[in-house]
Parts: sequence; C-alpha cells; structure tokens
Amino acid sequence: MRHPASSLRLSDVLAGRVAPAALVALAAFTLGAALGAAHVPPEREVAQRYLDAWQRGDHATMHGLLTPEARRAVGPQEFRAAIRGAATTATATRLEFDDLELADGTVSASAAVPTRVFGDLALEVRLTVEEADGEQRIAWRPHHAFPGLRPGERLSRDTRLPERGALLARDRTQLAAGPLRTSELGVAAAPVVGELGAIPRERADRLRALGWPADAQVGVSGLERAFDERVAGRPGGDLLAGERVLASARPSPGEDVRTSVSVAVQQAAVEALAGRLGAIVALDPATGEVLASSGIGLEGLQPPGSTFKVVTLAGALEAGITGTDRRYEPMTSATLEGVELQNANGALCGGTLLETFAQSCNSVYAPMGAQLGAQRLVEAAGDFGFNAPPGVEGAAVSTLPPAGEIGDDLAVGATAIGQGRVQATALQMALVSAVIARGGVLPRASFEVGGSGVEGERTMPAEVARTVERLMVAVVEEGTGGAAAIPGVRVAGKTGTAELRATQGECPPVCGSDPTDTSAWFLAHAPAGDPEVAVAALLVQGGSGGETAAPAAAEVLRAALETE
Repeated sequence: MRHPASSLRLSDVLAGRVAPAALVALAAFTLGAALGAAHVPPEREVAQRYLDAWQRGDHATMHGLLTPEARRAVGPQEFRAAIRGAATTATATRLEFDDLELADGTVSASAAVPTRVFGDLALEVRLTVEEADGEQRIAWRPHHAFPGLRPGERLSRDTRLPERGALLARDRTQLAAGPLRTSELGVAAAPVVGELGAIPRERADRLRALGWPADAQVGVSGLERAFDERVAGRPGGDLLAGERVLASARPSPGEDVRTSVSVAVQQAAVEALAGRLGAIVALDPATGEVLASSGIGLEGLQPPGSTFKVVTLAGALEAGITGTDRRYEPMTSATLEGVELQNANGALCGGTLLETFAQSCNSVYAPMGAQLGAQRLVEAAGDFGFNAPPGVEGAAVSTLPPAGEIGDDLAVGATAIGQGRVQATALQMALVSAVIARGGVLPRASFEVGGSGVEGERTMPAEVARTVERLMVAVVEEGTGGAAAIPGVRVAGKTGTAELRATQGECPPVCGSDPTDTSAWFLAHAPAGDPEVAVAALLVQGGSGGETAAPAAAEVLRAALETE
C-alpha cells in the first residue's frame, strides 16, 4: 500500500490545493528516505577508516581505532613494528583494499599487495569489530598484521638466494665471477673488487625490504659495494603464513656489470703500491671514471699534508689574497699564535708564488690560509669535493671541520697545509687534481663506463685553475715532485708529507724528520693542458712525498698514458 504522501500530484502542489500539513509530511518522508539510503553501519564505517589508514601508512590512527583491550595488549610502538615488519617480510610496496563486506560483526575486504619478490598478491583481510564504550572498534589480534593470515599464524619468509653476477673490466676481463669471485686478473683485481661481508647496520632495513635475509653476504667495499644491488640479483623463496605457502618466487640471478676499470692501469697501481700500506687511485678527469684503485684508495682517510695546498692556493687566488706577481721573503718557518711552523727540514723557503709552491713552503701557505680565513678555506675545499660524497657508493667522505669549529689562526694555518683535522682519501685527492685538470670543473667519481652521467659542476673560475696548473707543472719540472717527471709529457703535480703525530696533537707541524711519523702523498694529472688521467698516491708512514709517492704515481701515469 502506498504511503498517502506519495500519491500527491505536483499539479496540486503548484496550484496551492494541498494543505501545509501535507507538505510537511512530504518533506519529512523525502528526508527520511535519503538518510536511510545513506546510512552506513558503524561496524563498516570503523573498518573503512581503519583500512584507509592502513593503506596510507597511518599507524597511529589504526592503533587509535582498536578496542581498549587490544590497545592494552599491544602499544603503539609494538603495533607499528608488527605492521611494518610483516610488510617488510612480504617485501610489500603498498596495500590497497576494496570490496568491503559486513557479516555478523566481521568485515572482510579484498587486499591487493604488490611485492618486490613475490609479485602482485591478491589476499583477503578479515577484521572483527566489537562494541567498546558505546563505539565500534577493531578487535585486533597478531594475525591481523598482514592480509591473508589466519588466527595463530605469523608471516615468515623462506629465502633462496640468487647467483651473483660477474664484475668486468672495461675490456670485459673478468674481475670477479661465480660463487668464489675468481678473477682473470689474479690478485691485482682484489683491491678494486673489494669484499663481500655481513650486511652493514645502515643498510639492513633497505636490504631486508628487498628480500635479503639477515645472514646474507653482500658487497661491503670496492666494486662489490658500488654495484651490489645490480650484481646481487633478486632473492626468491616462499612467503609463509604459519606453515601455509602464500606465495612463491624463483630467485633471479644478478646481471654482469662492465665497469670503468682499466686492466693495465689497475695492474700498474697494484705493482706501484708494492704491498705497502697506502693507496693509489687513477681516474679520467673528463668523466670521473675510476680507472684503478689499489690499497685503501676508496675508504682510507689520512691527513693529506701539502697536497692540500692546491686547495689553499686556489682559494687565495680567487679571493685576491695572492697572485703570480707576488713575492715572499725567504724564511725557515712562520709563527702563528706564538707557535712556530717550520718548513720541511727547516729549509729556507721563499721567492715568487711559483717558487714557493714548487718548494712547498709551509712558511708561506700556513699564513696564507690564516689570511684566507676558516670560512673561505672550508668553501674552497668544498669546491674540490670535500665534505660531500664523491660519487662512488661505499667510498668514504673526505672532510674538514665546519669553519666555526676549526679554531684560531694556528689551527686554520695548520689546516691550510693539510694538517689539523683534515682527512682525505686517495680518491678525493685524485679529484682535486681532476678539478684543476678540467679548468675548474668538479667531476663526479664513478665506476660506470662513461661516468656517472652527471655533468661536472664548475666550482671555480677557469683562470684560477689554469694558474694552479702552471704552478703544479713547476712542482714536477723544478720543485719537490721531480721524481714524477715523464719524458715528453708535461706532468702537473703536488707533493705532500703529512705529519701523523702532529695531526694527533702531540706536536705542532712540522715535528721532525722521522719517516715513520709521516705519510707520503702525491697527486698529479697529465698531460697538462690536455689531461687524460689524474692520479693520487698515498704511502702511510712512507716518508717524503717527493721521494716515495711521486715515483709510484709516475708508474700509474705512464700506464694510463700508454693505454688506448
């Protein structure tokens, strides 16, 4: 039987023949019908809010929608850990819920779960809704941490690992292949290949999310670290709900990766280091491609000594503090803050700017650094890549302190000659030479063939870089770097002899002549004006840079220049 109001004709309403009471009845019926159609059961409404929050990763809102009993059983931190941990176990990238249905206090919904390892999963989630304090709430239990679980089940993963891909030199010589990571290059490959080891703490969360078990071996240094996620492949195995298999996937083997390493240059770098503690790194200054790395070239941080004067000189030239027409009075030392800083072996050192750089006069460059000031010195170092990742995954960051933490003029002067708290890798010092070689453009180091693909950044005027290069050529042709000279080739270089005890605060630079207290450095590029290679050599406790590091670097320069 029709409701009386439903039989009212529009013409009667418009003609005014309908009583006001009838109009009120009609309006009330229409509103009631609309509200009835829009009514959502509170059980469904709370489940929808819960699933919406889950979908957007809002764990705080999810926890707030639980029953008081469930919230007492699992606190916010534990709840978040359970939800995140299950998603990580499944390698899930997101969750999407749809098709909610309500029956007898249980809300079910379909769950679409894309994963990194197990593909796209289609699962179901079932939530029990109970009344608590006059409101509907989710009666959460541990099996609600992930779709598809039943009461008493927990999510786990049984992982099968893939075969690791090979690492190849630029000419496709095998540098590391197979489970034993054997190489056609023999022992010369080991320093640049690096090692496999336990997952580092800082990478644990990411690698677990990619499907790797906690006890997996991963690349922790060298090429193995730089290309780890490419050569490692993708794990497979079973995703388990208790003892049930929710999903399975086969492991995918890693890809073979061709690197920028030159076999001839790598062999030369290892032979030149000759088993000594230290490092030699060679790179292409045009692209930043690393051609070779021996010893502790990527991670070994040491005070760079006078090779850092390249940074100080560039900063002082740009600031207008010095110039090629400047002359300096010959001195055996300089005094800053009442402390004497000697030249090497107390030598009398001075003359033109070129002569002071070629002879590496501490008596000139420590006061020059103090005049430049901490702020501008730190900025100059940044122009060469200090205090920033060099581009190679796993390589150490070379640093000096923020300007406000360096200290007084003595500390700034010591920093300017590569002492104090300056720390650098051979990779970084090769980049220092590369910046000068490229006319003031900082390349990004990379083991990729063709470089990182990132354009080099101009960090200083080309004129400044050209001036520094002329002075670096003088270091080799008439200064402390003569042992790096190559007939017929203009080599630009800089020697460094870093005081180790001085760096540790036991005495001011320069302490004395004990060769076991000094690390020898040499950086260079060649040919000057048309560079093909930049090199840095470090010999820890190796004596004088000009005597030991320069000839080692020269061997690598020659190998690179002879390689097509």
